[in-house]
Amino acid sequence: MRVVVVGATGNIGSALLTRLHAEPSVTDIVAVARRMPVASASPYSGVSWHALDIGESSAPARLAGIFAGADAVVHLAWALQPNHDEELLWRTNVVGTKNVLAAVAAARVPQIAYPSSIAAYSPGPKTQRVDESWPTGGVPTSHYSRHKAINERALDRFEEDNPSIVVTRFRPGFVFSRDASSEITGLFASKLLALGWLRYLSTPVVPLPRQIVAQIVHSSDVADAFWRALDRRAAGAFNLAAEPVIDGKAVASVLDATWLPVRLRVARFAAKLSWKLRLQNSDPGWIDLGAFVPIMSTERARRELGWEPTVSSTDALGEILRGAAEGARVEASPQLRGR
Repeated sequence: MRVVVVGATGNIGSALLTRLHAEPSVTDIVAVARRMPVASASPYSGVSWHALDIGESSAPARLAGIFAGADAVVHLAWALQPNHDEELLWRTNVVGTKNVLAAVAAARVPQIAYPSSIAAYSPGPKTQRVDESWPTGGVPTSHYSRHKAINERALDRFEEDNPSIVVTRFRPGFVFSRDASSEITGLFASKLLALGWLRYLSTPVVPLPRQIVAQIVHSSDVADAFWRALDRRAAGAFNLAAEPVIDGKAVASVLDATWLPVRLRVARFAAKLSWKLRLQNSDPGWIDLGAFVPIMSTERARRELGWEPTVSSTDALGEILRGAAEGARVEASPQLRGR
């Protein structure tokens, strides 16, 4: 099997390369990234690399040449920063995805797999679980959510126009791992609001609104789901999340702290003000995502893919927090080495 991975140096991409290397049936791995990794280091070794910005006008033609002869394309490229420049994010996230889909169609690749997100879902319940049929209209106040919802519509149109191509979309919760600690803390923290102090001091309280209830999954488990879908040629949407569901009390437990419930509007105002002042890098839309996206059922992935997460949500959260405190990074990856 020849698999092309677009955006192969990030959190999920690096985990997927590791997973593909473990499969004897995968004889050829091709990777596309804007910035090249250290190709002699694991898991980036044994891969044919192409440097390419998927947002460029020339990207569809260049990608079609790279995709020629592939059995599957996995499109993972996504930008979260610079968070203050949505136009630049749009170029990678929306235009880039359009370019990848055009190239898949031109090269007649049999399967395209894409990680959408829990953030693609319209606001929903926290007390009951929704399946993949829940509307994917996104949360309007989050640019991340808006872009994911727009790409869901692009995938819908692609399926209609290309019925012979298998389209697989995953909707994972927040994807964490120790290897991604530097990347993720760089996306959501800043030089003025670093987390290295957690190595020496414990935080006595965790101030989070009651409404923030989220799901988490480890990147290695997401990678395993991707492989299972490629191996089975599985089409459609699949929710991915580990147990348990994470709320303020669970976060406090991982940090051995006390949960301090705060009003949602207070947390949102604090996030907006500190973001505007560039004290931290996450806009208030991320607060809205935690508060309004539904809780997902993962029954379909378990039933149709035989998928089971091997890392609990609390362990994945613990990995990212400990990694942030200890300055964990992957030097071979331009994304995972952080800022």
